[in-house]
Amino acid sequence: MTAWSNLAFLGLMAYLAPLYAQPASVEINGAPLPIRVLAQGPAETTADLQVICLFRSSPVNALHGSLTETNEKLHGLLDQLRRPELFRGGFGETMLITPPMGTLGAKKLLIIGLGNSQDFSPQRMQLVGEILYAEASRLAVAQPYFAPTILDGGVAKFTTGDVAEQVIGGVLRAAAIERTLRENKATGDSVVTGLTYLAGAKNVESTRAGIEKAIAAASKK
Repeated sequence: MTAWSNLAFLGLMAYLAPLYAQPASVEINGAPLPIRVLAQGPAETTADLQVICLFRSSPVNALHGSLTETNEKLHGLLDQLRRPELFRGGFGETMLITPPMGTLGAKKLLIIGLGNSQDFSPQRMQLVGEILYAEASRLAVAQPYFAPTILDGGVAKFTTGDVAEQVIGGVLRAAAIERTLRENKATGDSVVTGLTYLAGAKNVESTRAGIEKAIAAASKK
């Protein structure tokens, strides 16, 4: 290979490298349930179950970022469903979608309503974490993916760590309830064996810190 060919080849590889780069992934140490933080958006995942959140269906609560991407990949389906007479987005309301072939990589998309954005607080996400765990178990999904989509729902006054701490607190509480039931032979074997928590690349560290705080708090109980 000539020197010119070498340069051309290296230039091509440098151009293609970002296209094949894997998203950053951080494993959380000491978690009773294996958890990792993945720098990826919910529109890009390949998973058995992708979970996202939406605020109350209102013109005030526009979609941004990854929610816009998800809606576009679903050919505007979220816009069609986000109406007061259809999916209201009430706190704790859920909607399960089987994405049409060729849209999302996730086999199932679970949406959890967050209620009003104007009075949102991170503590609301504890119930979201419980719903996430319970629905993944009900759907027999071992490794659910979760994206809080608070920022992309238009609420930016809380850190991703504040949100993640509450979500994981709810997940761990749901897992503890299931464990107690199982020890008393009041339920079947555990289904959920791990969780992938999605975050933007710049929010991975804050998210990790929030998750670790939830794990530390749960270990003291």
